[in-house]
Amino acid sequence: MSRFSERVEQVSISGIREVFEAAGADAINLGLGQPDFPTPDHARRGAIEAIESGDVDAYTSNKGTLELREAIADKHARDNDLDVDPGDVIATAGGSEALHIAMEAHVDPGDEVIFPDPGFVAYDALTKLAGGTPKPVELRDDLTLDPATVEANITDDTAAFVVCSPANPTGAVQSPEDMREFARIADEHDVLCISDEVYERIVFEGEHRSPMEFGENVAVVNACSKTYSMTGWRLGWVASTTDRIERMLRVHQYVQACASAPAQYAAEAALSGPQDVVDEMVAAFNERRDVLLDGLADMGLDTPTPQGAFYAMPKVPDGWVDAVIERDVVVVPGEAFGAGGAGHARISYAVNVETLKEALEAMRGATAATR
Repeated sequence: MSRFSERVEQVSISGIREVFEAAGADAINLGLGQPDFPTPDHARRGAIEAIESGDVDAYTSNKGTLELREAIADKHARDNDLDVDPGDVIATAGGSEALHIAMEAHVDPGDEVIFPDPGFVAYDALTKLAGGTPKPVELRDDLTLDPATVEANITDDTAAFVVCSPANPTGAVQSPEDMREFARIADEHDVLCISDEVYERIVFEGEHRSPMEFGENVAVVNACSKTYSMTGWRLGWVASTTDRIERMLRVHQYVQACASAPAQYAAEAALSGPQDVVDEMVAAFNERRDVLLDGLADMGLDTPTPQGAFYAMPKVPDGWVDAVIERDVVVVPGEAFGAGGAGHARISYAVNVETLKEALEAMRGATAATR
């Protein structure tokens, strides 16, 4: 009989992927968080030119090329008013690997990790894979994470807590006051704040602020995936203090060695090149959000207004998700993101308006059938 790691036995295939893999080839996919825009031309050219010149034929530095890390540092100065040393950045295989190495470098067996519920599926799984104990906490009525709730759940066993703004799966945006409080909590309790900022540029109302502005016990996780429609390139990064980066590098160098070299050159070009393509995508997501919200409201479904990212989380009747999927539209059951997601569905509106309107017709049929 096969013997498997207890850590691996504690996790299962992501609920997002389960729904995606089970969908028919012709189904409308509102399950994956994948923008439908092409990767910007200047990012593609960055990779092509590096390939043609032979610059991608060898390993890069474990941390990534200096030029990419300088571009990341410049991005943090431009967008976040942060002074990030390129030496305190690791380029990773997407934001997922950045989360993974942050957990592995800071969580011992039995340590607790606090994260939002509902929250991104990886937070729970990566905590378990690091040997830690997941500690999901409820959200406010507006689906933001309350700093007071985080602080109330900190114990002597707490190693870290996760903040995600704009949030997956809710689209909620934390206020600057919240971010200041998260930084204070991390510093005063000597725990790590892992700030998942993958959706930071996709904001419709409010503003994105990083807790790194306000404190030092912070590791920022980010990626090119959503901002530049580069999900398949698998290029992210983590930025933090020198001592934390050195520990995360120990994990990264054995797990990954270095991020894909072609992707690093593409990311450098994306971060350093014209940013108007990002503004155009955000404007399109905003339009799509309004179309989806209007359609859900017409069905009588209560949906908190997402302020960012490209997800909505309506309250839905029992059986609604299955009824929608039966009509060849993929949505994800809210419980895939934690117990707090029960009775909801996560809908990605990273598709064009016409496709979204077609999906809404299927949802109307599902709503009528489950009421």
